[in-house]
Amino acid sequence: MNALKFKEDFFAKMAQAWDLLELFDHLPGVFFVIKDIEGRFVAANTATMQRLGAIDVEHFIGDTDASYLPEELIKTYRDDDRVVIETGKPLLNRLEAWLGAQRELEWFLTTKLPIRGNDGRIIGVMALIRRYEADHAHHYIKEVADAVAYLKINPHRLLTTAALARAVGTSERSLHRKILLATGLTPQELMLRIRIQAAANSLVSTTDTLSDIALKHGFCDQSAFTKHFRRQTGMTPRQFRVQHQSG
Repeated sequence: MNALKFKEDFFAKMAQAWDLLELFDHLPGVFFVIKDIEGRFVAANTATMQRLGAIDVEHFIGDTDASYLPEELIKTYRDDDRVVIETGKPLLNRLEAWLGAQRELEWFLTTKLPIRGNDGRIIGVMALIRRYEADHAHHYIKEVADAVAYLKINPHRLLTTAALARAVGTSERSLHRKILLATGLTPQELMLRIRIQAAANSLVSTTDTLSDIALKHGFCDQSAFTKHFRRQTGMTPRQFRVQHQSG
């Protein structure tokens, strides 16, 4: 039996592909979404739409993540989508920040796969997201999560990769490789992103001056903070504060 032909014949008999997607509504703790190559939502399970705060399917389908997610996360997700679309290769078990039950940022494992049309060309991306569970994680992911946890409680410290590796009990070379594998970022890029996330939280939750927030999160001055913050989020710290405190 030709296995590929057998599979193709079976799927050709299916009334609709939605039959398969219904499965994801019955998998607890799993979030599933499909986007086209323009980043527009095509489908998602109920858990995903609820977590994002979508009003209903009619408003959700055809919309983009810009309507539901913090700007500081969108670039990361779109960059990963672009890699899958351009290379045709999956991203497996990527450790990413995503929205927790109270819409706070928590760590999840994301797997993304390309979707191909009838002509073989890639027409979109599907993503499967599940909560990071330290007890069941691959060893390399656990070490990266330990590094992330350390950075989150020390956002004011400017660390070298070697110092971070010592703090979590591994070698610099090993940590560099595992962070790159798990997140797609270098250790320094990850450190900067976590400092920016911590600073963003301070902008919204405190009345500290921009200068004080910059210094508390390891930036030499407000100018450097503004430059890095704009690069990561697309807006200045002041704009971010005004938009989120008034929202």
